Amino acid sequence: MNGYTFERRELKYRITDAQRAALEAAFDARMVPDEHGESTICNIYYDTADYRLIRASLEKPAYKEKLRLRSYGVTEPGGEVFLELKKKYKGIVYKRRVSMPYAQAISFLAGKSSAPEGQIYRELSWMLASYPHLTPKVFLSYERDSWQGIEQSALRLT
Repeated sequence: MNGYTFERRELKYRITDAQRAALEAAFDARMVPDEHGESTICNIYYDTADYRLIRASLEKPAYKEKLRLRSYGVTEPGGEVFLELKKKYKGIVYKRRVSMPYAQAISFLAGKSSAPEGQIYRELSWMLASYPHLTPKVFLSYERDSWQGIEQSALRLT
């Protein structure tokens, strides 16, 4: 069960297929596929019965947070998933996540098992305590290509 933290600025744009092709041609010598390359992303977002987290997010506040379960590809029984706490404050995204088997993640989220030791687990437990009765509310899946900079590996494009 590894923990990961990310801090980055995310800019999102809607582009056409022609624009995508032009972008790919322009960065061809400057970027390479990252560790996930071409992948299917599967997300389950957790929220309250009245969708408190998503409603707050849509109001574009200075601070917002989300709890999601993510997999890269369709998860097989016993497969690994990421339990993520995603926060955004003044345009900077802070993502804290742990990897674990799918069944263990579901048990933890349902309050049927306690959290292992670690800072990220304490933050996830705090989130679950702060928003009682979080349940799966939205499933979102998409195909994604992701690249990173050759000279600037912190640069990502998805």
